[in-house]
Parts: sequence; structure tokens; C-alpha cells
Amino acid sequence: MKISRIILLAGVALAAASTNAYAGCGIEKGSVRILSNDFPALHAVVDKASECAEGAVTVTKNQTKEHESLAVPGLSANPPEFTSHIVANSSIQPLLNGDLIRPLDDYVAKYGEGLQKTQLITIDGKVMAVAFMANAQHLFYRADILEKAGVQPPKTYEEMLEAAKLIKEKGLMDHPLGGTYKAGWNLGEEFVNMYIGMGGEFFKEGSAEPAINNEKGVATLEMLKSLSTHMNPDFLTFDSNALQAEFEAGKTAMAVFWGSRYGAVTDAEGSTPEIAGAIKIAGAPTVGGGSIPATTLWWDGFTVAKNASDEDAEATFRALAHGTSSDMANANVDKAVWLIGGYTPGPNGEGVLASASAGAKPYPMVPYMGLLHNALGAEVVDFMSGKEDAAQALADAEAAYVTAAKEKGFIK
Repeated sequence: MKISRIILLAGVALAAASTNAYAGCGIEKGSVRILSNDFPALHAVVDKASECAEGAVTVTKNQTKEHESLAVPGLSANPPEFTSHIVANSSIQPLLNGDLIRPLDDYVAKYGEGLQKTQLITIDGKVMAVAFMANAQHLFYRADILEKAGVQPPKTYEEMLEAAKLIKEKGLMDHPLGGTYKAGWNLGEEFVNMYIGMGGEFFKEGSAEPAINNEKGVATLEMLKSLSTHMNPDFLTFDSNALQAEFEAGKTAMAVFWGSRYGAVTDAEGSTPEIAGAIKIAGAPTVGGGSIPATTLWWDGFTVAKNASDEDAEATFRALAHGTSSDMANANVDKAVWLIGGYTPGPNGEGVLASASAGAKPYPMVPYMGLLHNALGAEVVDFMSGKEDAAQALADAEAAYVTAAKEKGFIK
């Protein structure tokens, strides 16, 4: 399976140089049924696509954190429950493995005149998704708190730990660090980011055999644990919504957080102008003497269900093309770094672009990465909560992954 990668930094530059305007939906009939994750940037896309609901065209949506568990059964039905799943690097793989999404080349040729080449996710020579935004976790910090502590924005995780200690010693905050360490997918993503920053490889070369139980894996867990000692004691329950609330409440000074949350964190809604105005961003830190940021680059894009009728499939592509227009992007500059023609990047893109230009790697797009990610998110909890050592937690994660990979046929 050959996958064409988006060059995120180039994609943003190209987007600003051309246009992606759609004169209107122009759809005569069809049922558009969208499944997606639940965060502000995707709300903007789906709300814009919903403008196409008129006459014989219907648009329905299910935007939920549980979208990945609903996607395969929802798209496997015939007709499918959903005509599109909005995916990211990781969540497209189960749809490809199950042959649940259709090639989009004909729709791109007919209705995609404004799409950038960098938006087209091409697999084995066929366009299988259209990317519309780039994302990455990078540094968010309270400039006023760091100034009072007498420290500069950290460029490494080691500097972040030192800054957190000074903030606590000066009595500025009890828990100066934040993180999306919720047991499960979020904690697994924290490991993935940190392990990549450590220079680790997830699998033995040329195989699906895991390769995380090593010195770099142990160092990754030890750094995550060190950071957690400066976080809210309930850190294993913190997802993006919880961390956003901590920033808004003025309880967090620094966190490596999703770029797509910039607008929500800095709009003062649920916060105060003083707190929101003091939140700044920078590229993701490095770790362990490494030279690349300890983060992963992501794209989000839309697919079209294979089992959808041709009428519904065409309506779905056209509605989502409308939803990802330059009008939508420029009306929601603070919600994402858009990979859309005619979009003018705002300050929210600085952290993602800084991480990309410093060499941040894309999230691994191999079919079995999701299984390892899930195993990590479940099995390293015991280490983070002090119930077992790092080597045992990594051994447990590898064992859980191997069991799942054998069930799926990735390991014989």
C-alpha cells in the first residue's frame, strides 16, 4: 500500500496563493450523512456543509468523540448509516482495511477545481480522502506567569520541568503543567509524541513486530511521569476539553496541546480577557537531546462511503467540498491551520508551522499503528499511577498489541 503524504508546510503556503471558492452547492438531490470527531474546526466544516440542505437534499451529522468506534459498523451497512467519515491519519486505516470508502478521482475531476494537490490523499494511485486541515500538538504557555517566574518559553521538555519547578517554588501555581493524559487514546498519543522525540522506532524494520520495550521507551515513560508530577492529580482523566477548561480557569501555565484548540483557548469565552490574552504559542519542545519536536503532524479530511448510492455519494462530496471552501476557512481562521485555497493563515498557525519547519514527523500511517496506540493507552496506565515499573508496562503493551495484531493477521 503506497500512501502519498501531505507536505503540511508547503500545503499551507500553496493554500494562501490560490482560491477555492464555490458558487453554491448546486446539488439537486441526495442524502448526506456525516460522522466526525467533536471539536470546533470540524463544527465549522460540517455547519458550512449543512448549508446544502435544501429541496431534495438532506444533511445530517453525528459529531462525537466516539466516532472511530462507530465508523466501521456505520459504513459497513448497505446502505451505510453514514455517507462520510471525516478522518485523520490514524482513523482512515480501518476504513481502507475494510474496503469501506470509495475512490474520489471522478468527483475531484468534476467538482474539485479549487482543491490543492496537497489536499489529495492518494493511496495506490487513487484519491481516497480530501484533507482540509493540518494539526499538531505544540506548546501553549502563559506569558505572564513565565515572566513572573523569570523563565523563557521552554524549547525542551527538560526546560519545561525546570520552569514548572520555579513556578511552584514562587507560589504562582500549584499545578503549572497540563496535558491530555486521559487513559486510552489520549495517553497513547502522548507516548507516541514523546517516543518519536526520543528517536524511537515503533516496529522492527520491515515487520509489524513491536519494538518499544527498550531504553527509549523507558525514557519516554519516565519523562511523562516526571511531567505528570506538576499536573492536576487527576491527570489520567484529562482530555482536550478538560485541559482547555484548565487554561480558561487560569490553572495551567504550560502544556503541549492541539493547535486546533487555539481559538477556543484564546477567545476569552469561559475565561477572562486577562487570562486569554496572556496565552501564547510556540513550536513543540524537543526531548532527551533530540533535534526534532516531540510531536506528530496530522491531517483531517473527508471520505465518501463505498456502500453509499451514487446519488448520495456525489451529494456528499459536493456538500463537503462546499463545507471546506475558502469562505469557511477565512471565517474560522482561529479554529485550524486550513489546507484550503484562498485561506490566509492567522496567528493560530504559528505553533503547527514552527513544529513542521523544525522537522516534526507525520503520525505513522501503517495499518497496525492503531493497535499499538490502543495498547499503549491502556497498558501504561499502571506505570503512570505507580503500580508497576516502566519495563513491565512496555512489556504489557507489546503483549496486548501482539495479541491484537495476530487476530487481525498482521503477525503470524
